[in-house]
Amino acid sequence: MSRSIHRRSFLTGAAAVAATAALPATAARAADAVRVRTAFTLPGERVYPEGIALDPRTGDAYVGSYANGAVYRAARGGRAAEVYLPAGADGRSTANGLKVDRAGRLWVIDSTAGVDVYDLRDRSPIARFDVPATGSHLVNDLVITADGTAYLTDSLSPVVYRVTPAEVARGGRATLVPGYDLSGVLAPHPADAFTLNGIVADAAGRYLYVVDMTGGDLFRVAVATGAVRQVTLIGGDLTHGDGLELAHGRLWAAQNASNTLSRWRLSADGASARLERRFSDASLQIPTTLARVHGRLLVVRSQFDKGGPMGAGVPEEPFTVAWVDGI
Repeated sequence: MSRSIHRRSFLTGAAAVAATAALPATAARAADAVRVRTAFTLPGERVYPEGIALDPRTGDAYVGSYANGAVYRAARGGRAAEVYLPAGADGRSTANGLKVDRAGRLWVIDSTAGVDVYDLRDRSPIARFDVPATGSHLVNDLVITADGTAYLTDSLSPVVYRVTPAEVARGGRATLVPGYDLSGVLAPHPADAFTLNGIVADAAGRYLYVVDMTGGDLFRVAVATGAVRQVTLIGGDLTHGDGLELAHGRLWAAQNASNTLSRWRLSADGASARLERRFSDASLQIPTTLARVHGRLLVVRSQFDKGGPMGAGVPEEPFTVAWVDGI
C-alpha cells in the first residue's frame, strides 16, 4: 500500500488536534489517573510497530513491524524485545495484526498479501492464506474465537474473512474467503479510505465487534447468522479506531491519529456502548493497538507520524511498547 494512500486515510496535524478538542468531562477526570511508561523496547531502526499478541501460556508478547515484516518477542517481564522472525521472513513485507491461538500458533498478517500461521515451538510455518486475486485489499486485524476460528478484517474491502481450524490443519497455501459482508451498513467514504480495522469477539464467540476507523462506527456481527447491526455509541465515537480489546463487557480502543485510548461499556445485548473513559496524550505516539494484562494495557506506540505512513519527520528510537495504567 502506497504512502500516499495512507496519508489520505488519517487526520493529521491541526485536523487531528481539532478532532480531540471536544472531549467529555470523563476524559479530564481520567487523565488525572492515567500513567504511561515504557514496558519494553524494540531492536532496530525505523521499526514502526503495528500489531501485538500475547501468548496466554507464557505471558510473552509478540510485536510486528509495519515497515519490514519482522516479528519481535518480549519475554514476560523483560525490558527489551528480540527478533523472533526476521524482516522479510517468508516474503512478508509488513506485520500488522498478530494473535496467538490456544494451540500455540502465531498468526501474522501481511497487509497486502494475507496471513501466515507459525508453530511457536520451532517457528516453522504451518499455513498461509492469501488475499483474493481481484480487488483492492489491506488485511488489517484478526480475532480468534473460542472454537479456534479466525476472523480477519480488510480495510479496503468491506468484508470479514473466516479461517476455520480444519483449514489450518490442512496446512499449505489457500485463499482467504469472506465470511461476512458489511457493505450494506458502512457509511459512505472515499474509495481509498480505510474502513474496517480492529476486531474482537465476546467470550462465547457469538458476536464479533468491528470498528470502521473512517466513519467512527462500531458494528456487531452475529457469527451464526451473519446479521450485522450498528452499535449505538453513547458519549463519543470511534474515529481513527484501530486495535480493540474486549473483556467482561468492556471494550478498549486505540484511536491512532488522535493519540487516544478509550474505554466503553457494552450493553448486555451488545447493541449499544457507553463511553466511560477517554485519555488523549502525545506520549501515546500514535497508538495502533493494545492488549490488556492484569488490569493494565500494553499499547503499541507506532510513531507513524514521524517518517512513517502518516507523515514526515524523524522517529524517536528505540521504538517502544508502553504500559498504560488507569484506563
